[in-house]
Amino acid sequence: MANANRLTIGVMAMVAEDEAQRISDRTKVVLAASKKTLGGYRGTPPTAKTRAKAYEAQRAKTAARAALLKPEIEKAQKAGARTWRAIAEVLNERGIPTATGVGEWSGVQVGRILAALAS
Repeated sequence: MANANRLTIGVMAMVAEDEAQRISDRTKVVLAASKKTLGGYRGTPPTAKTRAKAYEAQRAKTAARAALLKPEIEKAQKAGARTWRAIAEVLNERGIPTATGVGEWSGVQVGRILAALAS
């Protein structure tokens, strides 16, 4: 702004300050809403009972996923895959998604699935 003077710059600074405050207010509202819908601190620490329930829920989820993958792993083993890595390669070739649905299978993941099946 070639024609800017002290008054113009002062007004622009006030407008920028006001906009920064509005952005801050909107951000705080969205963050507060996301904590209510997405979770977050609820005012009390988790108890041993709630931790145990969460652990059991995760174990059940893992067991269900392992049960779904068991036939595919057995097919891979019958086809000659003996190592975890070899089984992972077969799962990747067949296009079977990982638990997250992102990335490819690794030997460690197959080992964890086999451990879940054994327990």
